[in-house]
Amino acid sequence: METDFTPLASFGGGLAIGLSAVLLMLGLGRIMGATGIMSGLVFAENKDEALWRGAMVIGMVLAPGLIYAVTGTMPAVDVPVSPAMVAIGGVVVGLGASLGSGCTSGHGVCGLSRLSIRSLIAVPIFMATAALTVFIIRHVFGG
Repeated sequence: METDFTPLASFGGGLAIGLSAVLLMLGLGRIMGATGIMSGLVFAENKDEALWRGAMVIGMVLAPGLIYAVTGTMPAVDVPVSPAMVAIGGVVVGLGASLGSGCTSGHGVCGLSRLSIRSLIAVPIFMATAALTVFIIRHVFGG
C-alpha cells in the first residue's frame, strides 16, 4: 500500500488546523482537541458549551463539501474496513483519549505549542505507536 505525497494540501490543512486552534484559544480560551470537543458536545454542561462545540463538529462534517466547492473534487477517502470496525475503532480511540487526558490533536497541536509536559510525553508515544501499527499491518499482516 502506497501513500500519496501531498505537500501543498497537507501544508494548507496544517495551517487551517493551527489557525483554528489559535482562534479558539484566543476567542474562548479553549483547547482544540477533537475528542474533547465531541465529548463535551455529547455531555455538554450548558448551552454556550454546546453551541461552540456543535459549530466545530458541523464544520468538520461540512469541510469536504467546502473543499469540493473550491476545488471541484472531493477528498479521497478509502476506508478498507467495515463500518463495525470503524465504530469499534472510534470507541477504542475515545477510551485512549480519556486515559491519555486528550487526543492526538489536543496534545499534538495545542499541548506542544503550550509546552505541556504531558503532551511532550504523549505525542512521541502516539507517533511510535502509529509507526509500529503501520509496520505490523503492512509488513506482518501484508495489508
